[in-house]
Amino acid sequence: LQTGEFGYTEMQVPLMVRQRAMYGTGQLPKFSDDLYVAKSGVEVDAYDADIPSDVGSTNDRWLIPTAEVPLTNFAGEEIFDESQLALRFTAWTPCFRAEAGAAGKDTRGMIRMHQFSKVELVSITTPEQSQAEHERMTDCAQEVLKRLNLAHRVVTLCTGDMGFSATKTYDIEVWLPGQNRFREISSCSNCGDFQARRMNARYRPKDGKGTRFVHTLNGSGLAVGRTLIAVMENYQNDDGSISIPDALRPYMGGMTKIGP
Repeated sequence: LQTGEFGYTEMQVPLMVRQRAMYGTGQLPKFSDDLYVAKSGVEVDAYDADIPSDVGSTNDRWLIPTAEVPLTNFAGEEIFDESQLALRFTAWTPCFRAEAGAAGKDTRGMIRMHQFSKVELVSITTPEQSQAEHERMTDCAQEVLKRLNLAHRVVTLCTGDMGFSATKTYDIEVWLPGQNRFREISSCSNCGDFQARRMNARYRPKDGKGTRFVHTLNGSGLAVGRTLIAVMENYQNDDGSISIPDALRPYMGGMTKIGP
């Protein structure tokens, strides 16, 4: 859907990244307690020497909490021509987060896990493009739920609920009958030039005068496990069987129902 219809380029990305990649997208140092780190015997690289000392050891390798990290870092230390933008990337990856079960929330089941799969969307744009791109990205993520015919809503987050790097965030929330509530299934954020400044990601305007920082955006399209939960709960029948949504039947060998 995202590649064939919406023009995202699919990437295969590393699951372990350097400290600089985590710092560039804003995961470090703020969210270090929510990340998994692989201690390394590799000597400190001069490439990482200018990162603030409170980020951690520069020879560590970090498991990605989302494909946003490696996808956005494709723009790091690059200078694009304005004609190349917007760039749109997507990847399906495992994601690793140590926050699962924090504060006693969602300690059982599939809602919050230390390892889960997710499709990520990332855009690299000019400042003038980023607001429209944010709306476009949210629509692309929301389209998955529309085709699955799942009840959902889009919420604009207040400043206190937004992530560290974001200037504006939409949450897409899907209805889960088992919890009798809407739950987040995607966050789509416009990060402005925050990440670009950390990564030194720039572009050269058409007039050729100097360089400017790009804007970066990211969103989930979608979290695979939570989408599966939404399908199972919303399509469950009285006898315990689960009807397969029309959009998924071509991938299920023509099956229309899964029995208990």
